[in-house]
Amino acid sequence: MNIGVIGAGVMGMGVAQSLAQSGHEVTLIDIAEEILNSAKKKIHNNVRFHALFNKDFNKTADEVLSLITTTTNYSELSDADFIIENVPEDWDIKKSVYEKIIKISKGDCIFLVNTSCISITKIASLTDRPDRVFGVHFMNPVPVKKTVEGIKGYHTSDVTIRHTNDLLASMGKEIIVVNDYPGFVSNRISHLLMNEAAYVVQDQVADPAQVDDIFVKCYGHTMGPLATADLIGLDTVVNSLDILYDSYQDSKFRVCPLLRKMVDAGLHGRKSGQGFFEYETEEMFIK
Repeated sequence: MNIGVIGAGVMGMGVAQSLAQSGHEVTLIDIAEEILNSAKKKIHNNVRFHALFNKDFNKTADEVLSLITTTTNYSELSDADFIIENVPEDWDIKKSVYEKIIKISKGDCIFLVNTSCISITKIASLTDRPDRVFGVHFMNPVPVKKTVEGIKGYHTSDVTIRHTNDLLASMGKEIIVVNDYPGFVSNRISHLLMNEAAYVVQDQVADPAQVDDIFVKCYGHTMGPLATADLIGLDTVVNSLDILYDSYQDSKFRVCPLLRKMVDAGLHGRKSGQGFFEYETEEMFIK
């Protein structure tokens, strides 16, 4: 089985790594060789890091990378059975990607949309095969998360869901299938939490560490809302909230001014080295 992965950012790298660790051949595509070379180095480091905390994992970083081909050429996806799209939450960017892949992909290829908030039905309208478009919202860090959120568009077929379920099962993941409305379940709820946490910091009710300590130590969450926002990327959180606001026209999704200010200042979280917290590395795994 040949699987194409579009986008070599944090999510795309994680998806490609998780697929390769499961023995799948992957074609990873992005707009520049520099991005792809950086992605390969990070995947190499992340596989080694993953092995330290997973004693049953018996593949080397080189073995995993041998299954990942990188390219900037979309024509390399012409034989893909699945294409998993992970580009930023920007409608114009997504539209341009689907305009390309619909021309070169084979007719029975399934498009899996790894989006945070954009409607799967809306994305499917860009294609000539809406029945073969399915939302698969991987969680970060992808290689260690065992469950994904699946989003059934208006036209998504049961056959497409079944084939996708088989793929995910081969990766050691299960899927929870929900219906299609912007933000779905996970981000429609979680982004409200992260946004309100930012308001709490902006209003000087508490500092970021105190906010997250309450959720970790009092509620038993693995990670607080602000560390989660840093992991996702504050720029991605802001883009997603803007999509939710535009989609529902509901003021509850209005972006906290502090969040937007931080993004404007280049404080994007883990990937930039600083967000609500400071980070020494860009490692995507959490001990």
